[in-house]
Amino acid sequence: MPLVLYTCLFWLSTSGLWTVQAMDPSAVVSARSPHRGLAPTNVDFAFDLFQHLVAWAPNKNIFISPVSISMTLAMLSLGSGSRTRSQLLQGLGFNLTAISEAEIHQGFQYLHHLLGELERSLEMIMGNALFLDHNLELLESFSADIKHYYESEALATDFQDWERASREINEYVRNKTKGKIVDVSSDLDSLATLILVNYMFLKGTWAYPFDPENTKEKSFYVNETSKVKVPMMSQSRVMLYLHDSVVPCQVVQLNYVGNGTVFFILPDKGHMDTVIAALSRDTIQRWSTTLTLRNQVDLYIPKVSISGTYDLKSVLVDMGISDLFSNQANFSGITQKAPPSISQVIHKAMLQLDERGMAPTAPTKNALPLTSEPVTLRFDRPFLILIFDHFTWSTLFLGKVVNPA
Repeated sequence: MPLVLYTCLFWLSTSGLWTVQAMDPSAVVSARSPHRGLAPTNVDFAFDLFQHLVAWAPNKNIFISPVSISMTLAMLSLGSGSRTRSQLLQGLGFNLTAISEAEIHQGFQYLHHLLGELERSLEMIMGNALFLDHNLELLESFSADIKHYYESEALATDFQDWERASREINEYVRNKTKGKIVDVSSDLDSLATLILVNYMFLKGTWAYPFDPENTKEKSFYVNETSKVKVPMMSQSRVMLYLHDSVVPCQVVQLNYVGNGTVFFILPDKGHMDTVIAALSRDTIQRWSTTLTLRNQVDLYIPKVSISGTYDLKSVLVDMGISDLFSNQANFSGITQKAPPSISQVIHKAMLQLDERGMAPTAPTKNALPLTSEPVTLRFDRPFLILIFDHFTWSTLFLGKVVNPA
């Protein structure tokens, strides 16, 4: 009787991207903030996962929420037996001699709380739910733990009637996300008896929106032999910019309503793989400290509408989390009749990026030196998007845009 994990994140933003300023997680670890201890490990896991996923699909759009995936796997560990639990947590990057399991779950508990308490300027909906066959009974300890640490509900349904169960799962997530996330169950295994769902919806607003009047149809070069026509947004203003001398790419950092930034990364031609391989905590921290304020950047970014559904089984096995999908898996902490293995780990994400946003505000004064040399930056070939949460330094989103159409 298989167990399915479904980490479902739709980032549906018709008003732009929500982002936050990057900072060094090692500099903000505090005993008063349990989630801080998770930050370095979660960031490392995010880049490792992204790099593996890109290797499996080198010529495709990729868009994921690593924090959604790590939170779901951590929640599952609460019901895992000793070997499976250790492999799972170590696969997430935790050194169990340096941090206790209780500290890990307390960190995720506080992280979940903080992500749910984001600024009122953002629309944020997130949660967890466990659906189980009505013939099964959760162990009281597991039910209590997932509710305490992850605010997860446990809901019984009849998996023998998959059509009805599918409808109930879809309706639950649709209601919780106010209609923003729909049709969750279409990618799930109909033979499942337990389905663990993590859902998250974010909507933000550009602080400096693109003027729709400036959006023009332009060519986007998918590769050396293929191009597509896309609506290309543009604006010219003061921006933080870097032409990296270490990693072959250009980086621009944009400002948004609230306390936020996003890195758009344009690899030099032929160097996408090099840039992806270089993604790390150190790289992101170096970018955040070496970006230079330019008094004029002529920026061109395509409108984007991409989505993806990923079965992460092969990727997680490559990352060392293999027992999860074998007969060696131990989920004796979930039910008396525990499923022998995981059949699927499904992750679904969506990105929509356009011009709209609220009226621009006055530029914030910045102590960084202002460079007078103008820069023209055209995202007219495959590029990367990196988004971090300022308060938790969680890797909320990682994306590779090969074809924005």
